[in-house]
Amino acid sequence: MTETPHLPYAVPIEAYGNGGFRFAEMSHRGSLLCLPDGIWAWPVTQPADIDRLSLDPVFARAEAIDTLIIGTGLEVWIPPRALREELRAVRIVLDPMQTGAAIRTYNIMMGEGRRVAAALIAVP
Repeated sequence: MTETPHLPYAVPIEAYGNGGFRFAEMSHRGSLLCLPDGIWAWPVTQPADIDRLSLDPVFARAEAIDTLIIGTGLEVWIPPRALREELRAVRIVLDPMQTGAAIRTYNIMMGEGRRVAAALIAVP
């Protein structure tokens, strides 16, 4: 993850596909980490890359997040038990799903004012 966000606040994701995302009249190629304090590039390209280290920014902001939605690209992914337990220990509910469904869920929850974050793997 880079040190500066693409955008210093959370916004809905407007579109996805072709290896990237559109949001707030911007576009980004690659995966995204959508946190309460901004939208960041995320170096993960496949579910196997998702681990405690790749989610460090989420853990660092745990007090502001109730739910973490992980968009796993086109794959279905079952998170390792250890990761789920680490998130549970900081009171974050983990909800993995394919990226399209993750974006729709994230946008709805964000619109409801819920304390949500999303880690989204780009799809072709």
